[in-house]
Amino acid sequence: MKAHRLGELREFLMSRRARVSPAEAGLPDGGGRRRTPGLRREEVAVLAGVGVSWYQWLEQGRDITVSPQVLDSVGRVLRLSSTERRHLYVLAGLNPPAPEVEPGDQDMCAGLRRLIDAWMPYPAHIMDVYWNTVIHNDAAAMVLGMRPDNVQNCLIAFFTDPIYRSMQAGWEEIAPLVVAQFRAACSECPDDEGFQAVVEEARAASEEFTALWERRDIAPGGQLRKEMRHPLVGRLLVESTQLRVPARPDLTIVMHTPVSDADTDTAAKLQWLASPAGRRGSMYPVAG
Repeated sequence: MKAHRLGELREFLMSRRARVSPAEAGLPDGGGRRRTPGLRREEVAVLAGVGVSWYQWLEQGRDITVSPQVLDSVGRVLRLSSTERRHLYVLAGLNPPAPEVEPGDQDMCAGLRRLIDAWMPYPAHIMDVYWNTVIHNDAAAMVLGMRPDNVQNCLIAFFTDPIYRSMQAGWEEIAPLVVAQFRAACSECPDDEGFQAVVEEARAASEEFTALWERRDIAPGGQLRKEMRHPLVGRLLVESTQLRVPARPDLTIVMHTPVSDADTDTAAKLQWLASPAGRRGSMYPVAG
């Protein structure tokens, strides 16, 4: 497997070098006398501030020691995107840096809004890395109580919003998993002050959160079954699923799917809540 990885490293570096012109790298074009397109190996080495022999060995796929700093220098010369830079790290046998949002993917929120609106009549919302609600559909307002006057951080709202807590059956059983999932999110960026601010706010607002946080449990985001007691339609049973979009690593889509059992028809109840009659009787004003 190492031989395969190093072979992929060789082919990847050669292909990236071939696509960068001397002009893009700030070099003269040599009067059109180049035999191959793109940069030469020695030019990459000089521009990256590494030895020519060392870069040649790297591109040949030899089993040599590399550092993140040197790979970053090579990546800048080869004009690698964030995704390509992470790929280079993996091929070189290093842990890749945290994913970043490419400039061209910044405008994906309109498409993600269409996605969660198409999920109606089932609740769906989108969170940023700190679990702040970015957007939600009408069903999330009617079922989960997401509303403009509410705290928009999902972790803090879970512990402090009395309406949500009164509707959530088995709140005490779910709370440890919610905290463990947030700690897992924090662990991906241990020095991020944004996570630290959310934790401090939650600790100040809830002794229950503080006790669970100090347990230091950790769990990946995935699926979570929720039993809700809705004042209009009664018992609801849904399964929330966290989804990630690789192009937008800063966002998480949370979609709720009805779960059928012998005692309730959650799907039909959610359909009614989204109807004109259900919207008129909703606790939380929504458009429509």
